[in-house]
Amino acid sequence: MKKSLYDLTKEDWNTLFPIELVDYNSEWPLIFEKEKQEILNNVSEGTITRIEHFGSTSIPNIKAKPYIDIIIEVSKEILFDQDLIAQFEAIGYTYFLVPEREGIDAYMSFGKGYNLSGEKEQIFHIHMCSKENYMWKQVDFRDYLISNPERAKAYENLKVSLASQYKNDRGNYVLSKTDFIKETLEIIYS
Repeated sequence: MKKSLYDLTKEDWNTLFPIELVDYNSEWPLIFEKEKQEILNNVSEGTITRIEHFGSTSIPNIKAKPYIDIIIEVSKEILFDQDLIAQFEAIGYTYFLVPEREGIDAYMSFGKGYNLSGEKEQIFHIHMCSKENYMWKQVDFRDYLISNPERAKAYENLKVSLASQYKNDRGNYVLSKTDFIKETLEIIYS
């Protein structure tokens, strides 16, 4: 049996954690707030500039993978800092480097709740970067969908279709949402 998340192959990830969408749960914002407090209580004071709930669980009334996506702003000076990584590992997170790609600077990612035995746990996924990182546009995307329910419903419909097509292919599921997200960001910034 695999001993850690680092031992998992792409196929392992797709098998252990298939794409499964569920109805919106009004507890998700509360779960985020509790985890936010856990983070703030255990990370050195002044380290975190901003912390936000984003992703589909932050958008009321649409189906989502029941993962709580969190984006955390830190200064460029402490990005990739080993002490910072250790503080998150101490509260159950596993660190992953997200390399630079297609105009997005490299950033830190952390996962928690990915149980290798198959037991269901609440999964948290953190994206940690400086305020200049493109990832922060995801917060604008979230806000736009919250204030535009028709666009949010279109996003949900796309996700439902992709989840049935790519249930065991996380990479293609994520990539196939890119055009919709880019189109929405163009609407926001035009």
